[in-house]
Amino acid sequence: MTSRPVAEGLFVQGAEGPRLIGGRRKIDGRFVFPMPQGAEGDGCDPVELKPQGRLWSYTVQRFRPKPPFNGPGDDRSFQPYAVGYVELEGQVIVESRLIIDDFASLAIGMPMALTTEVFRRDADGADILTYAFRPA
Repeated sequence: MTSRPVAEGLFVQGAEGPRLIGGRRKIDGRFVFPMPQGAEGDGCDPVELKPQGRLWSYTVQRFRPKPPFNGPGDDRSFQPYAVGYVELEGQVIVESRLIIDDFASLAIGMPMALTTEVFRRDADGADILTYAFRPA
């Protein structure tokens, strides 16, 4: 089955796993995510971000997001999921879905590792992948 990322240039899939693509601003060296596009992107160099970090903050999404959310299912089939911020030390803090079965086991500062997951399937049946973090 074929797959593709939810947005081009968001992450790459390498031999050692996925890596988010951020930018390093030329003017001050500050990291940003995602990599800016257009004129703002011209002021950044693309960089693969660290694949591991620490949980900085989190919450549990207990209702289906409102449009323009284009994920699968409907209000009745919705399953709660965790979302949080993961600090990639020395780089940036990334907002992400968190892959975890037991929400009570989440703890600020816990090590997290980057992964990908199927967000939805397109009309042709291809998996649309997004990035997420899971406990390391």
